Amino acid sequence: MTDAFFRAAIDEARLGLAEGGIPIGSVLVIGGEVVGRGHNQRVQRGSAVLHAEIAALEDAGRLTAADYRHSVLYSTLSPCSMCTGAALLYGIPRVVVGENRTFQGPEDLLKVQGVVVEILDDVECLELMANFIAEHPDLWNEDIGE
Repeated sequence: MTDAFFRAAIDEARLGLAEGGIPIGSVLVIGGEVVGRGHNQRVQRGSAVLHAEIAALEDAGRLTAADYRHSVLYSTLSPCSMCTGAALLYGIPRVVVGENRTFQGPEDLLKVQGVVVEILDDVECLELMANFIAEHPDLWNEDIGE
């Protein structure tokens, strides 16, 4: 059974794909409520930095340090160095990752800093990324800096 919050992240990934972007989604949850949602919008907005996690943090708006300390960041794909840095900067204590086979960010850095990292190895996320990469290898390589 898929967690409702993780389902919301998958919905964001599907929205990004429908917009012609990279199918990675994220939500920020505090106190059992989604306070921010986002999807990778590098293609749609011509952005260098608008990854799903950054979009979700932006959507949440200004929060207090205490809010972040009680939050969970859900992402359909392992966060890259930039998104990992944002999670660390704001003291997010738990990150739930859909899959890390397609791409694995610096999860050990999160763990060393005391962040709980949960890898779901979700089949739907794996399929979304595999299909996207097969159809758009150039966009994928651009997104991961290759």
